[in-house]
Amino acid sequence: MEKGIEESKSGINLPKNPQGTLVTATSDDNLKEIFHQIRTSKTPAVINYGASWCRVCSQIFPAFCQLSNKFPKLSFVYADIDECPETTQHIRYTPTFHFYRDGERVDEMFGAGEERLRDRLWLHS
Repeated sequence: MEKGIEESKSGINLPKNPQGTLVTATSDDNLKEIFHQIRTSKTPAVINYGASWCRVCSQIFPAFCQLSNKFPKLSFVYADIDECPETTQHIRYTPTFHFYRDGERVDEMFGAGEERLRDRLWLHS
């Protein structure tokens, strides 16, 4: 395994994040805790709902990780729909990005597109 890379339970390689703004939901209970933290801290956040078998998710994921270092005021969360089936049952497309401000979901984006994602992150940071 490359230095600076961690393998998540889902099999997606996560770059180590020196700012600590990127977390991975490892279960339904863990994702519920993350939702609670987003609501109570009111920190702007983005959740990337994806799947290890999704080709498009795999293509946008490295950019999502890099962008987490460029937007340190945002909390970044990756949630694999197969690891969190109960809390992600409302997700119909992967990848789906949900944006939160002041504890409330204010925007969503479907599909990939690094430039589109960067623009949305800038808008919500």
